[in-house]
Amino acid sequence: MNNELHLSFEFFPPKTEQGRNNLLDVAKELSRFQPDFYSVTYGAGGSTRDNTKHVVKALHDLGFSVAPHLSFGGDDEATILNLLQEYDAMGIKRLVALRGDRPSGMGGGSQMVYANQLVAFIRQHFGNKFHIEVAAYPEIHPEANSYDHDIRYLKGKFDAGANSGLTQYFFNPDAYFYFIEQCERAGITQPIVPGIMPITNFKNLSRFSDNCGAEIPRWVRKRLEAYGDDLESIKAFGLDLVSELCETLLDNGAPGLHFYTMNQTEPTATLLRNLGLDAQ
Repeated sequence: MNNELHLSFEFFPPKTEQGRNNLLDVAKELSRFQPDFYSVTYGAGGSTRDNTKHVVKALHDLGFSVAPHLSFGGDDEATILNLLQEYDAMGIKRLVALRGDRPSGMGGGSQMVYANQLVAFIRQHFGNKFHIEVAAYPEIHPEANSYDHDIRYLKGKFDAGANSGLTQYFFNPDAYFYFIEQCERAGITQPIVPGIMPITNFKNLSRFSDNCGAEIPRWVRKRLEAYGDDLESIKAFGLDLVSELCETLLDNGAPGLHFYTMNQTEPTATLLRNLGLDAQ
C-alpha cells in the first residue's frame, strides 16, 4: 500500500483447523489490496493466547506483515515477556497493545494492567523494536469517567511510547472528526486510523454494538430493523452506507482504514473496490 494511506485488516483466531485454513485463504484474497498489516485479536484475559500466536505465525510464514493483539489479562510479567520474545524471534515488527476485556469469572477486584502500562513494559524490554498500535474510542470507551478523561488516557498511551492508534468502529463520521480535533488539542500528534465494520447481520451488529459502546445512529437502526430477515437488503444498504462513510473519512483527511473483517473476504473487498482501492 502507498505510504499516504494506511490499510489494515483485523482477524480473530479460529477455533478449528478448517477455520484456520479458511482464514489463510481470506488473507491471500485480501492481499490484493496491499494492506500494511493484518491484525489478530486476543481473547478476554488472554484466553486465545496460544491460538492467536499460531495464527500470527501462519500468516507471517506466508510473508504477510502481522500485528498480534496483546494484553496482560490474567497473566504475569514473565508470561507476557516470554510471548513478546517469541514474537521478536519470529520477526514480528508490530503489536496492538490493549488493556483487554475482563474474562468471564474475573471479579471486579482483579488487577487489570492498563494499555499505557503494557506499552511502557514493551518499550522497557524491547526499546523501539516494535511499532505499537493502541485502541482509540471516538464515541468514548463505555467505562470512561468522561470524554476528557478518555482523551487524557489515550494521550497516556502515546506518552508511554505508542506509535499510532486504531479506533473502535463507528457509523457517524462527525464523531471521528470531533474526536481527532480533541486529540490534537490535547497534544496527540500520532495518526489515528478509523475502524470500519461492514454491515451484514443487524442482530449481531446490534448486540455487539450495545456491548462495546459503538453507537448505531437511530435512523440507521430503524432502517435496518425494517428489513427484518431480508439479509440481501441489509447487505446492500450496509454496503452503500459504509462505502459513503469510508469515502467521507478519506476525503476529509483520515490517514487510512482498519477493517473488522469477521474473517471474511466480503464485503470488505467490495467496499474497497467501491472506493477505487483495488490494487490489481
